[in-house]
Amino acid sequence: MIVQLIITALIPVFLLLAFLYLTDRYDKEPVKLLFKLFLYGFLSALPVILLENLFMRFNIFTGIVAVIFETFFIAGFIEESFKRKIVLKVAYNHVAFDEKLDGIIYCAFASLGFAAIENILYLIFQSATTTNLGVIRGLLSVPAHMLFAITMGYYLSMAKFTDNEKDKKKYLSKSIIYPVIIHGLFNFILMTNMSFLFIFLPYVIFLWVYNMKKLTRFYKLSKERHINEQ
Repeated sequence: MIVQLIITALIPVFLLLAFLYLTDRYDKEPVKLLFKLFLYGFLSALPVILLENLFMRFNIFTGIVAVIFETFFIAGFIEESFKRKIVLKVAYNHVAFDEKLDGIIYCAFASLGFAAIENILYLIFQSATTTNLGVIRGLLSVPAHMLFAITMGYYLSMAKFTDNEKDKKKYLSKSIIYPVIIHGLFNFILMTNMSFLFIFLPYVIFLWVYNMKKLTRFYKLSKERHINEQ
């Protein structure tokens, strides 16, 4: 039973990893580097969980303010900060980071590492009480982590490839602020039980459109770079 749940939890993660790896077709990243990012993302779950549980004790607020604190700060800020820190330490100054698409790939691999362990834990401890939890999380929560990461990677790449120090600082700030906002809003809508069809579903569609445009933009730049180098 446990093995089946783990496999169910990992299927959407590996499908998204395959999608990203195939998208980066013109300048493949070192497999060792990608595995390291994924592994560190996976391992980051332990300190993230400990910090989130710690800060939940400081959530002295009530009502909507308590939900905002939990969704934007505890979930959004802590989780995205760890993912970003991993990419900055492991890949940002790596020689392989030589085009803008790379930032998105690196952030997504680290983020999906975190999503993998998070999904495993959710399915093991909550699948008995929630019908079709694996399907729901596979369609919504796991891809959401990738989408948050695309936003993060987009702005990290913009920071990496600008010589303007003012712009660099601006993009580095956006690389944490924007993912926290879209992550926090995703969780906020779910926790406040807002209408799925009229609020949450359109928001999920927005996240896909918003981030696929960013991914497509950098994919085209990668393709153009490849053609010009031939």
